[in-house]
Amino acid sequence: MDSMLLNIPLTFIGILLITFLIIYFLWPEALIRFGLWYFQQINGLQLRYAEHNGYRFCYYSRGKPGLQPSILMLHGFLFNKYSWFFMLYFLPKDIHVICVDMPGHGGTTCLPGDSYATYDQVNRIHQFVECTGMNRQPFHLVGISMGGMVAGVYAAHYPSEVCCLSLCCPIGLRYPKDTDIMKRVKEERKNRDNISLVPSNTQEGTEMFNVCSYHTHMIPKQIKKGIVVDLLPDNNFFRKCFLDIFNDESLYSLQENMSKIRAPTQVIWGKDDKIVDVSGADVLAKGIPHTQVHLLEKCGHFQPTDSPRECTQFLLDFHTFHTNNEKLAKIKNEKKLGYLM
Repeated sequence: MDSMLLNIPLTFIGILLITFLIIYFLWPEALIRFGLWYFQQINGLQLRYAEHNGYRFCYYSRGKPGLQPSILMLHGFLFNKYSWFFMLYFLPKDIHVICVDMPGHGGTTCLPGDSYATYDQVNRIHQFVECTGMNRQPFHLVGISMGGMVAGVYAAHYPSEVCCLSLCCPIGLRYPKDTDIMKRVKEERKNRDNISLVPSNTQEGTEMFNVCSYHTHMIPKQIKKGIVVDLLPDNNFFRKCFLDIFNDESLYSLQENMSKIRAPTQVIWGKDDKIVDVSGADVLAKGIPHTQVHLLEKCGHFQPTDSPRECTQFLLDFHTFHTNNEKLAKIKNEKKLGYLM
């Protein structure tokens, strides 16, 4: 009898293991979706939507606005709000954080006639900030890659809304040295059918991951495949977005606006970035006054998976320092006005 009871849990475990292996090899995208749901739960994130004139923004929110500035995080091309999961794990849960799907990405509205050039994305993000009330007080704006370009231009155009700015390997610059990928990208602007940054099959998607990440060997092949399978249905949008981002108006939009940025700025870049060359960090340091630069060892373009702990610590130290300065300035101002005795 005892041996029979012992066999029941073993049989159950065996069934679970077989089911997992079947899903892993045949439907890796289902495993990815479960993993995303799981990370959402352990990070304490709330899935929310905001409407603006019929346009819907999808975003994750954690915590509530308080005395310290909120953090708004803008992801890169091809990805969505899930990009920040590993970094959010290391970010204190008492800080109000919002991770929004960029225009057309993830659960945010994708309209065929919309433009995804830099300034149009900046306008959309400003609509999101207004309809969620984030601009009631200045916030910490964080952006990576495409999101970094949009974040930088946003800070230049809406200086009163941004108390500090973090740019992670942003595009939109004239790099002293172009990577092979960027050289190819500039050529592909003329070819609307063959765009290397938009994978058309799982093999191309796997190759893209190998280029984006330094620790690519740590990501199982089936996991990469599952992520790519989820991306493939949106290829037409990604091609459109790519052509808009890299058109003549957008190509150097961050370079053209960086002198207007007034917020304290930090730049975080992986030394092994194969998408945009690390020399871009020096361009930003020279173009934006009082900019901090942090270079990450053994880190590629996709910092949130290559170096989540180190990148988050730099963001947190920067956020804490400027939060304390904001509080001190506010107290001094209130004393001058006679609000505090």
